[in-house]
Amino acid sequence: MSNRTFTMIKPDATQKGYTGAILDQIIKAGFTVKAMKWTRLTQEQAGLFYEIHKERPFYGELVEFMSSGPIVAAILEKENAVADFRKLIGATNPAQAEEGTIRKKFASSVGENAVHGSDSDENAVIEGDFFFSKLERF
Repeated sequence: MSNRTFTMIKPDATQKGYTGAILDQIIKAGFTVKAMKWTRLTQEQAGLFYEIHKERPFYGELVEFMSSGPIVAAILEKENAVADFRKLIGATNPAQAEEGTIRKKFASSVGENAVHGSDSDENAVIEGDFFFSKLERF
């Protein structure tokens, strides 16, 4: 089990001005930011990041959405980071997310669900490596 996970605050949340409130909730939940950047994915970059979903019907829409505006990428640290972060963000569908979770507060739909969170320790490493060099981590 790793103590690090990866997240992205997605374009819907950054464009609505939720970045600070989401980061505040993450930090108050005991996570420390080990790397963070404000950036915008090109369609090619978004396609590479979500390549695992390439054969799924929503892939094109996902790539389009994720390249539609700025995102905040971050590596977070906390004991049991992946599981604790998944609990903090809530269900993919904000209508099914528990009260108080990030998606319940800030997401508007399954497609525009405010944040990404790694689903495994292995994917947290892969996703963090996609965005950050070793020099950018603390």
